[in-house]
Amino acid sequence: MQRRCCGAFIVALHEGHGKCSREHTCVNRRPPNCTDPKCHWSIFIPWRPIGVCFPPFGAGVACGGTFKKSVSCCPSAEASINMIPIVLASVLIACAFGCGTPPIEPLTSRVVNGVDAKPHSWPWQISLQYERNGEWRHTCGGSLIAANWVMTAAHCINTKLSYRVFVGKHNLVEEELGSQAILPEKIVVHEKWNSIFVALGNDIALIKLSESVTLSNHVQLACMPPAGTLLANLYPCYITGWGRLYTGGPIADKLQQALMPVADHATCSKPDWWGGAVRKSMVCGGGDGIVGGCNGDSGGPLNCKNSEGAWEVHGIASFVSGLGCNYAKKPTVFTRVSAFNDWIDMVMMNN
Repeated sequence: MQRRCCGAFIVALHEGHGKCSREHTCVNRRPPNCTDPKCHWSIFIPWRPIGVCFPPFGAGVACGGTFKKSVSCCPSAEASINMIPIVLASVLIACAFGCGTPPIEPLTSRVVNGVDAKPHSWPWQISLQYERNGEWRHTCGGSLIAANWVMTAAHCINTKLSYRVFVGKHNLVEEELGSQAILPEKIVVHEKWNSIFVALGNDIALIKLSESVTLSNHVQLACMPPAGTLLANLYPCYITGWGRLYTGGPIADKLQQALMPVADHATCSKPDWWGGAVRKSMVCGGGDGIVGGCNGDSGGPLNCKNSEGAWEVHGIASFVSGLGCNYAKKPTVFTRVSAFNDWIDMVMMNN
């Protein structure tokens, strides 16, 4: 099992399982094996999947797991000094709650139709809501990836609308203890997203919250997969969201979940499936004509359990067939998160 480095807040970057090194910070300058002229030790925050170094001290650098030995860089020693209190606070939060291991275990029976999720069993799921005529309305899902960052789909964002992020929700029409509604401070849409040509990909956006959420049993952080991870065909994953219960149907009040096996790129790109509309930066789920994402599920996660028992968000719900939400050989298409690790880290580091 991957060793969590909560005691010392630096991790040695090497092949094999992560081991906590003696304490270094960017204040100490760089360690002896550092070769990059701008390189310093990076802070390790264990809510990232299998130890990915967290910005601003490193972007897309693997720690532990089966990754090769590597180093990472800080913007400057001065900037690092200023960030230490924030990072230490983040480490304490991450050590307390971790990621991808909800206290309330999700239902994982091999159901084929969507069902009500066990309340708060997907505690990184958020509801993105917009304001209209004084009312807040659900429009998309998303995933809480840091205490003040949410990951969703680019197509969910309209610059003319005002949004809020609701965390800790199960039933959208009821008041729930521990739920929090937070306004965005900044929304960053992928610079290559094209709303006219959705099939070009890059359907990803990050929302920086105006304040950090309070983590609890009902509000936790998502794990994300290591960069480049590809899941095998039929790998069991779960889609979650408050999307329409069927094509043209009502938005769900309670969070729904459904088993959605992965359709790998070779399958999903077959001519009678999605063909060339599916790129390698995407991942498909379903396609049996029974289960599929629908309007309102956009931006939400494709949750897949890794070999160590932690749930990782491998996909961001992007599009379905115009023929209907549950159309055979037209699986739900997700943005593949593992194709955007570097972009995610860069955005968080620069903001």
